[in-house]
Amino acid sequence: MFGGDEKLESIYREVVNRNPGETEFHQAVGEVLSSLPPVLAKHPEFYEYKIIERLCEPDRQIIFRVVWEDDKGRLHINRGFRVQFNNALGPYKGGLRFHPSVYLGVVKFLGFEQVFKNALTGMPIGGAKGGSDFDPHGKSDREVMNFCRRFMTELHQYLGEEIDIPAGDIGVGQREIGYLFGQYKRLTHRFEAGVITGKKLNWGGSQVRTEATGYGLVYFMDEMLRDHKKSFDDMKVTISGSGNVAIYAAEKVTQLGGKVIAMSDSNGVIYDESGIDVETVKRIKEVERKRIKEYTKFHETAAYYEGGNIWEIKTDIALPCATENEITGRDAKILIKNGVIAIGEGANMPTTPEGIKAFMDAGILFGPAKAANAGGVATSALEMIQNSRHDVWTFEYTDKRLKEIMENIYRTCSETAEEYGVPGNLSRGANIAGFLKVATAMIEQGIV
Repeated sequence: MFGGDEKLESIYREVVNRNPGETEFHQAVGEVLSSLPPVLAKHPEFYEYKIIERLCEPDRQIIFRVVWEDDKGRLHINRGFRVQFNNALGPYKGGLRFHPSVYLGVVKFLGFEQVFKNALTGMPIGGAKGGSDFDPHGKSDREVMNFCRRFMTELHQYLGEEIDIPAGDIGVGQREIGYLFGQYKRLTHRFEAGVITGKKLNWGGSQVRTEATGYGLVYFMDEMLRDHKKSFDDMKVTISGSGNVAIYAAEKVTQLGGKVIAMSDSNGVIYDESGIDVETVKRIKEVERKRIKEYTKFHETAAYYEGGNIWEIKTDIALPCATENEITGRDAKILIKNGVIAIGEGANMPTTPEGIKAFMDAGILFGPAKAANAGGVATSALEMIQNSRHDVWTFEYTDKRLKEIMENIYRTCSETAEEYGVPGNLSRGANIAGFLKVATAMIEQGIV
């Protein structure tokens, strides 16, 4: 796993022992560390300054109780988290996730990934993540508001424009961001717009923020395809999920000439050989807040498969945009057998190590999450710039900046992979490029 480097092996074992039961965090750390042997051979000072050990230990782990009241007056208790991982490059930056699966290990894995993802954007932001095991699904607006107010009451003292800037993630959209910001404003008596991103346009939000992660994924993939003399033209594309990332990835794929033939949610898969109509999916998921199976009521050519596996559908390009570890080694082999030419990770760590190895061994073009899905945080950083200047940018200008950032990320990953002897391996390239930027800054700032 670590190329015979006993020091790396020992560091990884120590991380696992210090963080028992946090399997997602272990996986994320192992994936980055496995890329580092050629870097450490060239830069032994990283061992001397214990950069890896320091990077694997968050600056701060905040865990708190959130007590809120539902519409019937009943009290509920949830757990809130904020892990401020590393601020060598700028203030902590990363989303909040509200979902029953959230626990400390998930938040730490996401925060660890965020450090390197944020570094790749070229923007001056550090890495953090947070959230709660609260489930907003099925709750009334008032119940969600009650929870968000209590969550922010506990967290606000650790936030600030130059300290830590949260954003949205799974379960946290513009509704939740509004409630969170409103409570922050009440508690601090300041309209500090830059303290949170993902806001609505009429009070400090950025154009393209809703579309950013999905658009950014496709911009990254388009650059990768063009670098290999390919394009989205006439390509069949499957996209797991039907949330924000999946919807806007589908929209941009369609704009670039590709045909999205399948999407999904946690219950099942819709398949339409004639091409998924993105506007219908938007209406179902964003307006009506219903399950993806409703799509078949409006399109006779579509089929719905309850509990289906989207990766068994023959496709040219697969974009996993749902959740971590959704493409297993078995799924990867099926995709390869069915002729897939490229994978782009829109979710965080959606492919297992076995799946990644299968794609690499087969020579499949592979866009890793910490590079390919960096569009969301990149546009959040653009929102921060606008807030600091009290400025507003057009959709076209912001979209242009996003596209430039994603193209630069691709080139950085590709050139770094070439420099360190793994040409074409964008996973290694992303890990090394992000690590070098953060590690160098940490050394230059001294032992902190």
